[in-house]
Amino acid sequence: QVQVVESGGGLVQPGGSLRLSCAASGSLAGINGMGWYRQAPGKQRQLVAIITRGGMINYADSVKGRFTISRDNAKNTVYLQMNSLKPEDTAVYYCYVRIATTGMDFWGKGTLVTVSS
Repeated sequence: QVQVVESGGGLVQPGGSLRLSCAASGSLAGINGMGWYRQAPGKQRQLVAIITRGGMINYADSVKGRFTISRDNAKNTVYLQMNSLKPEDTAVYYCYVRIATTGMDFWGKGTLVTVSS
């Protein structure tokens, strides 16, 4: 089994910054993609950013230039640095891990980010 635990959410004013962290543990042989999705109230879960084990990155257009995803393969940890936050970034942020050898995805329970003055 794989455990995925996020941390770092909270309340921040518009224009502020937050850094999310996500640590994966357990049966991680074949781990490849790690990333972040978010779900705002009343909306579908959407991709924020993803990074492969080899460092290939994909961002949602809405966060390009403001968010930066990074990864520590040795620690099986992925980070999301969020700058210039906007009220529309308010959502529960979920970390996910993909095991390439099995095609299985594992999700964290989510961490709430609220951008408000």
